[in-house]
Amino acid sequence: MGSPATAPQGSTIGVKVFNGRRQPFPPTTEILFTLTNGEQKQIFRDFRPSPLVFLAPFYGNFGDNFTVLAWAKGYEQAGFTPVKAAPNLPQQVNLMLLGKDETFNFNGASWADIQAKRPRIARILGAGATKTAAQGRYGELIEDHPAILACMLNIMTAMEQIHLPSGLPLDYFQQLIWDDSMKQDRFFGYASPELLDQVRIATQQGAFAPEAGTAIFHPGATSSYKQVQFGEANVQLTFHEEDRQTINGVECIKVEPDIDYYKDLGAHALLEVIPNSISKGLTDPRQVYVLRWMAGQRAGVPEFDPLYSIA
Repeated sequence: MGSPATAPQGSTIGVKVFNGRRQPFPPTTEILFTLTNGEQKQIFRDFRPSPLVFLAPFYGNFGDNFTVLAWAKGYEQAGFTPVKAAPNLPQQVNLMLLGKDETFNFNGASWADIQAKRPRIARILGAGATKTAAQGRYGELIEDHPAILACMLNIMTAMEQIHLPSGLPLDYFQQLIWDDSMKQDRFFGYASPELLDQVRIATQQGAFAPEAGTAIFHPGATSSYKQVQFGEANVQLTFHEEDRQTINGVECIKVEPDIDYYKDLGAHALLEVIPNSISKGLTDPRQVYVLRWMAGQRAGVPEFDPLYSIA
């Protein structure tokens, strides 16, 4: 396939790189930037400080779906696609690079922080336990299961940014299931059946889409719906309607929230930020943190801030 003909107009794509603390990289850091067009033809590849502005060619067709990648020594690569460029419509992409040895930092996500800054999340994390027990349980997650806690904070923070026809998804949760089913890629809890009704209405309105193969990928599930707002890191809510419990006088159904990396495999192949072991391991909350933050920046929504950072 030949390259698309370049029209005389140009498009600008601004790129700014941030670290795992959600702070801009210092201008002294040399970053390897790569820009490819929709045909995967390399337009630019060189070391530059951040921020950087590309003057990209304009094709007037699929060639304008650019991919932006960034990498620095000692850091993992990150990128975003597609960046739809057009004349007189400047594009801005904010990317996040994590240090290869960096890990979860919960200094800003203590139990007191959660209670003060995220009362909805604190209510759910503390449900079914005394105040002392809830605080102790949370402390054990920080010490012994940081990846599980990061997963929970990722998903719950993302759910706080989902506006259903009535309320937020977290408003319908009554209690989490604290057992071995709690992993670094998902958790289970009981919520009012009204949550399912709200998600179905939101699906009719185009905010969610039903997921096929529910029973295969989520044993025991009866239905599943994925948020479609972003190209990456959308929340998926899977319902196990036959598993019911009465909690706090409310008859509840079992719900399984998780976050997938990408909508499609094409983005995965282009960006190459996910470890090669993706098919063998569980979703990495570090990558979810990166992708959800970048997706939110690109969409212009309030910053994704799960209170913890990666440093």
